[in-house]
Amino acid sequence: MSALSIIVPVLDEAAAIEACLAPLQPMRARGVEVVVVDGGSGDATRRIAAPLADLVLQSARGRALQMNAGAHAAHGDALVFVHADTILPAQADVAIARAVGRGARWGRFDVSIAGSDPLLAVVAAMMNARSRLTGIATGDQAIFVRRDDFVAAGSFREIPLMEDVALSKRLKRISRPACLRERVVTSGRRWERRGTLRTIVLMWRLRLAYALGADPGRLARRYDVERTSG
Repeated sequence: MSALSIIVPVLDEAAAIEACLAPLQPMRARGVEVVVVDGGSGDATRRIAAPLADLVLQSARGRALQMNAGAHAAHGDALVFVHADTILPAQADVAIARAVGRGARWGRFDVSIAGSDPLLAVVAAMMNARSRLTGIATGDQAIFVRRDDFVAAGSFREIPLMEDVALSKRLKRISRPACLRERVVTSGRRWERRGTLRTIVLMWRLRLAYALGADPGRLARRYDVERTSG
C-alpha cells in the first residue's frame, strides 16, 4: 500500500494538467500514488494525464464527487487533494509524512498565488493567516488527511461549492489542522479574470452566506454568474 495518494480532480484542464502532474513524478518514484479523476472533459486532459498518473478515473462531474471517487479508489494511508491549477512543493510527501509522524490527523500547506497582480500576495497572506486562526482550510491549500479520519469525517459533502470548508469543520472536531509552512503555488486566474478586489469581495460574501446557512447550490450559481459577468 502506498503511504500517500495524491488526488487531482480535473475538468477540461488540458492547458494546466501537465504543469500540475509533472512535478509529482519524483514523488511517484518514491512510492506516492497519483490519482486523476476526470469529470467529463471534452479536451485532451485524460490523454495528457495518463502517462503522468497511476490511475485516471472517470466520475460524475463535480469537484466533491470526483475527490470522493478518487479517495475511494486510492490505496494510500493518507490522502492529499490537489486542484489541477495548483503545484505541490517538491518535498510535499516528505512534509506530510513528517507531520503525520508527529501526530497530525489532517492539515494543509501555506499557499502562494501566481499572477501579475501584486494584490495576489496579499490575498495569499490573508488566506494563510485566516486558516491558522480559524482552523479552516481551502482547497487551494492542498488539504491532506489520514484515510481513516477522512472516512470518519464522512468524506466531502457532495455540494457544488464550499466542500472544503464543510470538510474542515468536521475534521476540526477530530483535531486542529497541521498548518505547514511549505508552500503550494496556485494559479491566480480566477482572481485576475474579473479583478482581484472584486473576486475577494465576492468570495467573502459567499463564505459569509454559507456560514449563515445559505444553500451551496444557490451560492454556486451566484458564483458562476458573478464570476463570468462583465
